[in-house]
Amino acid sequence: MSAEPRINDRIRVPEVRLVGPSGEQVGIVPLAKALELAQEYDLDLVEVAANARPPVCKLMDYGKFKYESAMKAREARKNQAHTVIKEMKLRPKIDPHDYDTKKGHVVRFLKQGDKVKITIMFRGREQSRPELGFRLLQRLASDVEELGFIESNPKQDGRNMIMVLGPHKKKTEAMAEAREAQAARKAERQGVASDETSEAPVDEALEAPVDEAPADEAPVAEAEAPAETPEA
Repeated sequence: MSAEPRINDRIRVPEVRLVGPSGEQVGIVPLAKALELAQEYDLDLVEVAANARPPVCKLMDYGKFKYESAMKAREARKNQAHTVIKEMKLRPKIDPHDYDTKKGHVVRFLKQGDKVKITIMFRGREQSRPELGFRLLQRLASDVEELGFIESNPKQDGRNMIMVLGPHKKKTEAMAEAREAQAARKAERQGVASDETSEAPVDEALEAPVDEAPADEAPVAEAEAPAETPEA
C-alpha cells in the first residue's frame, strides 16, 4: 500500500476537517468547498489524518512539502550515528613497541565514538597462563580510561580472552567534534593563504622613485634663428 497521502480529487469523502495554509482551523466543510478554497489559494488539498472522523485535510503546496521532507530525511540520515565495533588482537607476550602501536589504534577508535573488542590470542603453553592475558587487558583499559570504559569484562572464549571497551563520548558527539575540527583546519589554511597574499613582495620597479630634473637645471630649448628675408 502506498504511503503517499490522498490529495485533491483523490479524496473520496463527503466532508473534511479543514486546516488553512497557516495552520488555522477552518472547521468541518464539504469536500467540494475545501477543493474550491484550494483552487482560490492555488494550493493542494492534502489528507493529513485519514483515520480521523471526518478526515483532516490541509491546504498546502504539496510539491514543496515533499521536497522539504526529502531534504530533512536526507540530513537526518547524514547525521545518523551507526554503532561500530572495531577489533584489536594482541598476544599475551606482546613487546612494548607493538603494544604502543595497538594502544594507539584503540585510542583512535574510542575518539571516533566506536566500541573496541580486544582479543588476547593464546598459543600452545600460553593457554595455561590466562592471568597474562587478564593483566594485559586490565593494563590497556587503565591506559585508555580517559576515553573509554570496560563495557564487557574479560572472559575466556576457547583459546582467546575477550574484553569490550565502550567510548565515553557518543558517536554523534564524536562526529560533531570531527566536523568542527575539520572546519577549523580549513579556516586556518584559508587564513594562512590570505596572509601570504597580503605579504607578497611588491615589484621594486613599481616602487622606484622617478628621477625628476631640478627646476633650475631643466634643459632650455634653443631659440630658433630668424628666417632670412630675401633681397629685393
